Amino acid sequence: MTADGGLLDAARGAKERAYAPYSEFRVGAALQSTDGRIFTGCNVENASYPVGLCAERVALGTAVASGARRFARLAIASDAETPTPPCGMCRQALSEFGMALEIVSTSREGLCVSWGLEDLLPAHFELEDRGEGADG
Repeated sequence: MTADGGLLDAARGAKERAYAPYSEFRVGAALQSTDGRIFTGCNVENASYPVGLCAERVALGTAVASGARRFARLAIASDAETPTPPCGMCRQALSEFGMALEIVSTSREGLCVSWGLEDLLPAHFELEDRGEGADG
């Protein structure tokens, strides 16, 4: 399974809205719920670096605030020369809602790479199955 062009286009559009005055490394994300809705996010940097937000977690927060709990695909667009996977913190945040997530990342030149979340985070942390994530 691969992310369709619409999902990648949504991620590219979100990247254009990124706030990255310090790193100048813009990232956009588009998270698709299993019911087909698409939620976007972009990275938001801050002068106090730990306060910054990754695009993937912004998209996830927007989705959850909209009532989505089950996700099928995540598309990431960045200014990198090669496609970049989500950082470890984003991988863990996404895992809260299920490990059956396809992730596709595209570079500024249009090169795409795809992974499964279970491949990127083979041993995720969880307290217990609360029935609220993708499998609940």
